[in-house]
Amino acid sequence: MASISNAFSLSLPSNRIANSSSDFNPITSALSGLDSGEFSPGRVAVSKPSGIGGRICANATPVMDQPVGEKSSGAPTIVEVDLGNRSYPIYIGSGLFDQPELLQNFDRHVHGKKVIVVTNTTIAPLYLDKVVEALTKGNTAVSVEYVILPDGEKFKDMDTLMKVFDKAIESRLDRRCTFVALGGGVIGDMCGFAAASFLVNFIQIPTTVMAQVDSSVGGKTGINHPLGKNLIGAFYQPQCVLIDTDTLDTLPDRELASGLAEVIKYGLIRDAEFFQWQEKNMEKLIARNPNALAYAIKRSCENKAEVVSFDEKESGLRATLNLGHTFGHAIETGFGYGQWLHGEAVAAGMVMAVDMSYRLGWIDSSIVKRVDDILLRAKLPTAPPETMTVEMFKSVMAVDKKVADGLLRLILLKGPLGNCVFTGEYDRKALDDTLSAFCKS
Repeated sequence: MASISNAFSLSLPSNRIANSSSDFNPITSALSGLDSGEFSPGRVAVSKPSGIGGRICANATPVMDQPVGEKSSGAPTIVEVDLGNRSYPIYIGSGLFDQPELLQNFDRHVHGKKVIVVTNTTIAPLYLDKVVEALTKGNTAVSVEYVILPDGEKFKDMDTLMKVFDKAIESRLDRRCTFVALGGGVIGDMCGFAAASFLVNFIQIPTTVMAQVDSSVGGKTGINHPLGKNLIGAFYQPQCVLIDTDTLDTLPDRELASGLAEVIKYGLIRDAEFFQWQEKNMEKLIARNPNALAYAIKRSCENKAEVVSFDEKESGLRATLNLGHTFGHAIETGFGYGQWLHGEAVAAGMVMAVDMSYRLGWIDSSIVKRVDDILLRAKLPTAPPETMTVEMFKSVMAVDKKVADGLLRLILLKGPLGNCVFTGEYDRKALDDTLSAFCKS
């Protein structure tokens, strides 16, 4: 995909399904605005369209018609991430740990006879045995090792990552082995980065809403640095993502709410109808209604898969998935890794990004109110910690990965709900005013 200079805009009318006319070319249409510095792809359908039973393309079902009822089990829903010969499925459903054939797809998912499961002290007692059984049931040729890491964002560092390499080397694992990430976003990011460095395949088995709707999909892997979050890493795609929604039964309420921040994000930046569905169903999501959660996960994965398929390595479009993250990462770094959960920081960051968008005159006040309202209903913060200062924000944001040639580029809302821009072309006073409004000093 061609690179852009300073601005990238994403305009996604909520009632439009791409490729509705026979002469529509999603690539030429998407690239048509590059010369002017504004990129307006509309909604580009990039998932494989048909011919694969049970797979879902984004926009396949009207969002507002989704039923919300009781938990159901059986064949998983499959969302495909279309990346050519590196494409992979996302399996979504209840009771998937009891379907070993999903993981034991040796032509596609597990290569070789050795597997190492990377998990943490919280998840291991709950699900490690189930995953080992799913990998080995009826197949004695596969041997499984595991490494159990300490739990928490503060351990997402090089020292902890070395424990994965130590176990892999001590177990004499070779490049035919498979790494399996069993846990939330921290485990997924670290296991994926370890696999990228070790040059082996890996599988994502996310156990939090945050990981299921966002971090497990798309191949972003890495660790934190004391000066900034996720600054060291690699793009490295998994062989598959297996989302057993039953794992959410043991998820703490705070972690559940944190994950909903990323769900809300998709509605704000590109899927207005999904945001409307969330407004109608937020209490069901907080109450862990199984089908409401399953639908929110599926729709979020469709959005993420669509974006990743079009822009795998974040040359433009994919950056829009970071709404609120520049402010949020500053909170996580400045306040201390693990003090706030990632989704909590992103929620406050989204409020700040929306505030700045309003100060620029790019959105109307009704969007500001709707964002505040839905985040409060999701039990998420709508302001940064009181200890955060303007200088703390600016110093951390200066080393954000979206800085290009010294220019801080931000994802901001612009136009009707479901539209955003990735740009460095904004009035700096608006940023200063937003920071001043949310910080005491």
